[in-house]
This record gives sequence, C-alpha cells and structure tokens, in this order.
Amino acid sequence: MRRLTAALVAGAILMGAASPALAGDTDASRIAVAREMIAAWKSADWRKVADLFAEDGVLRSMMLEPVAGRPAIYARIAALGKGAPDGVTLDVAHIGVIDGLVFIERTDRFVYNGHPGAVPVVGVLDIRDGKVREWREYYDRASLEKALRGQ
Repeated sequence: MRRLTAALVAGAILMGAASPALAGDTDASRIAVAREMIAAWKSADWRKVADLFAEDGVLRSMMLEPVAGRPAIYARIAALGKGAPDGVTLDVAHIGVIDGLVFIERTDRFVYNGHPGAVPVVGVLDIRDGKVREWREYYDRASLEKALRGQ
C-alpha cells in the first residue's frame, strides 16, 4: 500500500509539473519569442522589439549603461533605429536554451546612416511568461563603432 501511495503521489507531482499552468515557459516557447525578436529587428519594427520586453525588462549592452523599463528600452532602440531604417538582420549561427536562458550567437548586419556594417554578437535572453525579462548583449564595442561608421 505504501508503494502504491508513493507511486500515486509521484505521479501527481509529475502531472502537475506538466500541466499547462506550470509548463508555459518551455524551451520551444522561449526560442519562439527570441525568433519574434529577430524578425522585429529585421523589419525595423522598433515598437514590437520593445513590446517583447516585460514592463520592467532590462536591456544590457555590456559596454553601456543598462536600460530598464519598456518605455526606456523603446526610446533607446527607436533612436538607434533612426540610423537603420531598413532594420538590422540578425544572422543566427547558433540558438539554444541552457538552464532556461536563450543564447544566440549571431552576426548583426545593417546599413547605419548609409554605411553597411556587421558585428559579431552573443545575446543571452531571460524569457519568462512570453516576455524578455533581461537581454544581455556581448560584443566588442570598438568593432561595433567602426562598423557603424562603415570602416
């Protein structure tokens, strides 16, 4: 009887872990949000980029001060976007989820103020409940600035 009770309890726990209420954040759902973000950058949909962040989300470009909150994130991205009206293509080399975080190794390609450029980047996104809670961008700032000038 104890074994049966233990088996029923274990089954109930496993079923609870797989229930839709608890299984909303899957690797596939996180990657889907990341791919939405990639598409929004490519189409220069800066509002969509910002709206994919949680209200209190944080954007951390490692060589700059972090930006917190959806309105501030939109302001930074829209200002950057003025120089890249045709969007930014995020050419993904690798994308995956490790310990619940989405890692994207990519090359960002753009035309900024008339100058074509490209820069290698690794982004780490903490996506929960379908929104980006935090996005950390790792890149060489000198390479980015050179690319923005078309050099």
